[in-house]
Order: sequence, then C-alpha cells, then structure tokens
Amino acid sequence: MAGSKPPLHGPRYAQITGWGMAVPEKVMTNADLARTVDTNDEWIVSHTGIKERHVAGDKETTFTLAVRAAREALLVASLQPSRLDLVIVATVTPEYFFPSTACLVQDAIGAAYAGAYDLSAGCSGFIYALNQAANAVRSGSAEHVLVIGSETLSRFVDWTDRNTCVLFGDGAGAVVVSACAERCGIMASVLGSDGSGGDLLIVPGGGSHSPPSHEMLDRGDQYCKMNGREVYRFAATIMPRATEAAVHKAGWQLADLSLIIPHQANARIIDAAIKRLNLPSDRFFVNIDRYGNTSSASIPIALCEAIAAGRVNQGDRMVLVGFGAGLTWAAVAVEWGVPEPTKPRPWFIRWVAEIWYFLAGIRSVARRTERHLYDRVMGPEGADGVRGDLRQRTDRMRIRIAGSTQRPAQPKPQKNLPAPPPAPAPPKQDPPDGDHGSTPPK
Repeated sequence: MAGSKPPLHGPRYAQITGWGMAVPEKVMTNADLARTVDTNDEWIVSHTGIKERHVAGDKETTFTLAVRAAREALLVASLQPSRLDLVIVATVTPEYFFPSTACLVQDAIGAAYAGAYDLSAGCSGFIYALNQAANAVRSGSAEHVLVIGSETLSRFVDWTDRNTCVLFGDGAGAVVVSACAERCGIMASVLGSDGSGGDLLIVPGGGSHSPPSHEMLDRGDQYCKMNGREVYRFAATIMPRATEAAVHKAGWQLADLSLIIPHQANARIIDAAIKRLNLPSDRFFVNIDRYGNTSSASIPIALCEAIAAGRVNQGDRMVLVGFGAGLTWAAVAVEWGVPEPTKPRPWFIRWVAEIWYFLAGIRSVARRTERHLYDRVMGPEGADGVRGDLRQRTDRMRIRIAGSTQRPAQPKPQKNLPAPPPAPAPPKQDPPDGDHGSTPPK
C-alpha cells in the first residue's frame, strides 16, 4: 500500500486511480427464466439484448458486493483504506433503510477516518456520486474518495412479471477518486432530473407513503413497477443530450471521444443513442448481454470491463452517461490519466491487504463487544444494578451540592467596632388649637 503524501497545492484535479467490480456467482439465463414466466430467449434478446444476468444468493447482499468491489478498487489504487476521506454508495436497494450501506462498508474495510453516506438517484446514482466525489477532491475537502454503485435488484423484482424480471441483475462496481496536479480526470459533469416522471419507474410500497402492511404485500407494491414505453422514450432522448452537454461543458467535440460508456439498461436504447449522436458503434462499450440492468452498478462494471479489454488508455477522452428512476440523468466527461495496462499486484501486497481487512474485522467486533459489555455491566436505563446505583449516588451528591449553594449566608460578627449612637428622641409637638391641656373643658 502507498504511503501518505503531502496535500497538493495549486490547481487540483480529480482522477480515477482505482477500480473494481463484483458480481454474484449465480447466473440466470433466459432459458432459466422461460421455465417460470411466459417468455423465451428470442423475445428477450430481441427486445432487450440481454442473454443472462447474475442473481444474488442467500449470503450475497448489496453490502457484501460493495465490499468486494471496494477492496479491488483500493488494491488497484494502492491505497490504504485509512487514507480515505469519504465513502459514497449509490444504490436504490440499500442493505437497510438505515444505517446507510456506506457506513457498513466504511467499517468493513477499516476506513476509520472517512465520512460515509448513501445516495439514491436511480440508475444515474453512480454518476451523481462521482460528481460529488470530484467536487470534494477539487475543493480540497478530500484527498481520496471511494465511490461505489451496488445493487441487488433481484430482491425487488416480481419474477412472474416478464416486463421487469427479464431486465434486472445484481452486481457492484467501485472507483477511487484521488487528487492530482495534472490536468486529467473528471473534467465536467452534467446532472438533471424531472420528478414529474417519478411514477414511471417506482417501488410504490415500503416507504412512508405506503408503509409495510398486509394490504401492501397483497397488492405487490414491494416490487418494481415500470412503464416501459415511456421510460424508453425518455431514455432514448436524454442520453444523447446529456452526452453532448458534458462534451460541450468540457470544451471538447464529439469527435474527440474515444469511448462512451452508457448505462446498460436496454440494447435498443443504446442503439437509439448511437444513431442520434451519429458516432461509430465501436466507440460505445456494451456488456448488457451478460449482466442485464444492474442500475447504479452498471456503469462502473462496464468501466472495469472496458479497462480489462484494453479499451481505455492514458489520454483517452470518454463520457460516462446514464438515466434512471426519478426521473434523473447524468453524464461526466473524463480524460483518463492512469497509464495502462496496470501491473497485477504482487502476492505480498494482496497478503498485506487481507491482513488489513482481517484486523478491520477484529476492530469492528471489539467495538461491538465493548458496547455490549458496557450495557450488560451498567444495566439498562431505569433498572437496578451498577447503572442505577451510580445514578442514585450522583443524584444525592447533586442534592447536597445544590443545598449547600442555595443556603442563605450568615453575617459574620464584626469585632472592635464602636457602639452605634442612640437614636434621637422624636420632636415634641404642640397640641392643636383649642386643646391646651389634657383636662377636657367643663
């Protein structure tokens, strides 16, 4: 792992220095789906371009996939987790409503000094998070930020609804964004939203609008609902517009782009974007056939595969662009600054990394054990025991202190002072007219 470096002075740029991905072991093909829902491989491929997708097993969750991708990204970046300043997880399928999945990841990888939070912007979430990471780095508030897109959409899909179940898969992708002095990295970002289309792609149940209940479950509102026709119309228009806006904001031309990595939602949407941008199809990276739509994880997974395939080289200019529920859209213009190909990490580096994560696990268990023992020894609030005894002793001490401070002070006797003079007698008053004696007149 790399040692610490002094903070940069002068212009700061946000560069992607590490990347990693993780997908579940289980693969579900179109033939597998055809056994449970009225569809077939030919229909799915012709309408979506998807041939298979990865589906999380019982022990795989949004959190576990995120941790695996994060470890790979940190290894590529040769960065100790303790040097991270911020962890952002983009997801629409978090581990829990709260705490955030990012906090769980921060604890698992041993990023002891990092802030952490989740971000929900649909399938655009990774680009939103990448923009925030770049802003944090460029402003100087962070040196290294870990950005993760992780999803387990299979847990929110109705596997009897062929309009949605054929589309989605599970996975995670992560990148490390670091400060650099060279003019490269994330050069421009474009974000947008249109909440009037929020009902076009939605999980209607489970939130404060429709809390969990038997009625909600009977309606199937815990599953994803989508108006496919409207989403397609929106995406086919917004993806090329967002791409052009990011290119213009970076001061480039479309012809300068070496690669475009779009959100892998539907092959037909990507084909429509290619036609509208009037660019060669080989400038687009597509892997939807093997993963399906993994929401906020799709772009980082595609980026990792594009790098592994030799499609990304130092000095290349590219755009990452996506759209998603909300409705949202986002694009970033990136000038690649890392020499490629990167060398495989030596075995001892991986060994040191594994020791670090093992120690991080011990640290986490130790902190939980400390809290558990404290509660067991002190006892719950309001109960007898050490906690209650300490509270009683403290209360009695407070009463004594309050009583001593509120008691009126007694005046101290003063010595060797002369006695005060006697008070003067009141002046003698004359009787009123007609009354010159005490004896009443006869």
